[in-house]
Amino acid sequence: MIHYLEHRRTWIIETDQAAYGLGLTETGQLIHLYFGESLPYHTDYPEPRDQHGWASFNSRADRNPEEYTGWGGVRYSEPCLKVEFHDHVRDLVLVYKEYVIQDGALVITLRDAHYPLEIRLNYKPFAELNLIQRTAEIVNTGEHPVDLEQVLSGELHLPAENHYRLSYLSGKWAGETQLRQIEMPDAKFILESRGGTTSHQTNPWFAMDPDGCSTEDYGKVFFGALAYSGNWKMVFEKRFGKIKASAGVHDFDFRWRLNAGETFAAPAFTIGYSAEGFGGASRQLHQYQLEYVLPRQTVRQDRKVLYNSWEATRFDVNEQDQIRLAELAATLGVELFVMDDGWFGRRNDDHAGLGDWTVNPEKFPNGLRPLIERVEELGMEFGIWVEPEMVNPDSDLYRRHPDWVYHFPNRVNSEMRNQLVLNLAREDVKQYLIGCLDRLLTENRIRFVKWDMNRLFSEPGYLDAPYEQQREIWVRHVRSLYDIVETLRKNHPDVHFQSCSGGGGRVDLGILELFDQVWVSDNTDAYDRLFIQEGYSYAYCAKTMESWVTAEQHWMNNRRLPLRFRFHVAMTGVLGIGENLHAWSEKEREEARGYVEAYKKVRSGIQNGRQYRLQSPKNNPVSSVMYVSEQQDTAVVFAFLYGNRNGDELRPLRLKGLDETKYYVLEGTEQRRSGKAWMSVGIELELKGDLDSCMLVLRADPSPNQ
Repeated sequence: MIHYLEHRRTWIIETDQAAYGLGLTETGQLIHLYFGESLPYHTDYPEPRDQHGWASFNSRADRNPEEYTGWGGVRYSEPCLKVEFHDHVRDLVLVYKEYVIQDGALVITLRDAHYPLEIRLNYKPFAELNLIQRTAEIVNTGEHPVDLEQVLSGELHLPAENHYRLSYLSGKWAGETQLRQIEMPDAKFILESRGGTTSHQTNPWFAMDPDGCSTEDYGKVFFGALAYSGNWKMVFEKRFGKIKASAGVHDFDFRWRLNAGETFAAPAFTIGYSAEGFGGASRQLHQYQLEYVLPRQTVRQDRKVLYNSWEATRFDVNEQDQIRLAELAATLGVELFVMDDGWFGRRNDDHAGLGDWTVNPEKFPNGLRPLIERVEELGMEFGIWVEPEMVNPDSDLYRRHPDWVYHFPNRVNSEMRNQLVLNLAREDVKQYLIGCLDRLLTENRIRFVKWDMNRLFSEPGYLDAPYEQQREIWVRHVRSLYDIVETLRKNHPDVHFQSCSGGGGRVDLGILELFDQVWVSDNTDAYDRLFIQEGYSYAYCAKTMESWVTAEQHWMNNRRLPLRFRFHVAMTGVLGIGENLHAWSEKEREEARGYVEAYKKVRSGIQNGRQYRLQSPKNNPVSSVMYVSEQQDTAVVFAFLYGNRNGDELRPLRLKGLDETKYYVLEGTEQRRSGKAWMSVGIELELKGDLDSCMLVLRADPSPNQ
């Protein structure tokens, strides 16, 4: 619910358990008032009052917790908006204009005190999830252009406390989404990406808990996530003993010419409050993705067990070899066969072919149809790999259009993985890609697209554009990417899309509006994956998390892992297999069939259920995660032991999220207890040795207790 208290000039946004307050001070500034647990009465919330400067080096304006700070006057914190007007004035003075409450959202309009520029702040609450989605639109209502130099989506002011702990996700290629936690310093702390995509190094999610004392299950947690797949930044500032968090488009090398009558929309910034620790915060974001973010036409469909050919064949693909792999995959119960790189152009390695999205006639003399028909005869659907945003210099496309890549004159184009980045800011490039991919999907019964992006931007020049638009490429590229995929999804509503960028280089709430699942990391070492996937779960739901079973001895760490351990790790999300199936014995295939069959029986609960992190791999001999169905009638528990030491006995594993009053039977045993008992007494784990694991299933028993 959204309430306007006219006598206080205050707005209160209430969710089921939280509230957000903002209001107008006596000098007309729109400031933040409150965010946290909802209070009984509207008069309980603070009234808007101007702060007072207490030294010659700060001011009332600088100390007020503004809802949307413009760069101008005596303000020195991170601004949400920085502009230059047509007469070269770079000072922004925002005043309140009006508000409207419609369609369950609050829109407050600010304007510059002199120039015809408006900022429309949109607050959309999701009551049952205790989330608020914030967006900002910058509107040029005048006749002259305005140059935007920084546009953030919004800022969040945290309640005053002695200390806050900042949690965030960082890492690298093959080591993405590692959870990091630091005490927020008396300084500015920035999370960012400047490479043109979301990045492996940092992810646009954060959480903050007062005094660093919140746990997985208890305590206050404030959190936020940005829906943007290009250059972004999150800025955390502690000034005058108070903390604010801002998020939006990165200002690095950015400038946007906003012409008369045009609007610039900043990406959505979703903020939330949990009184149930980090686990509660994660489940709120997971439900948000399942109910509001993921593509609506496919979100209710369980993700299929897939096989990907990359590790078996690399670039050496052809019709007969792929058919033989498909036949082996079908015997395991695989439902989706995905042919990876090497099927197009003159693609025999990573030096050539990108950009030429036509089937290689030597490898597939009759096109893809015979392979697809055989895959379908085997009871599977067919998927394919593409990397549309890239081009090899050794390609027909580049020879025809060398001007279609980002470049600067008098500079050598930097190649990474022997490829360059296509300039999606160009309309002709965008339309070329739509045409190629639409034709590929129209002419072939393809039901899954693995969309890859294997390098960052460099030499980001677009000299064919007017000078004032040349730094817009960072945003225009992302918008074109969204437009291309949106067009393809509209034309081919039955096709599922996977986001991949050398692993987890492009995962955020923006990409998840168009992509059904994510390739979380190129690192498929199951032990490493426990840490990667745990961090991923803080921000993103299991239904988006694709994980593969690959070789016993992993290429990255040379570590040997049992097949059961590898399968159980991959089963905690969307199960995939990437192993060279020719290398498996019949005994291994039989074992694998059992895991696939077991996964299919419980995958709906894993992909759509509520996730509980029981024990972290970072500080426990056994790590564990569980999933509880929405009706609380089924629970799936995974546990992973790294190794016994000194004959230590494992303590019981205490479950979470069950209905206390229901009886649950542990499948395969005669153990039958109330949900409260399973959560209080726990389960005795029968794990022993090195790298042991188990999957346990509990189902509600409606019969009376015996």
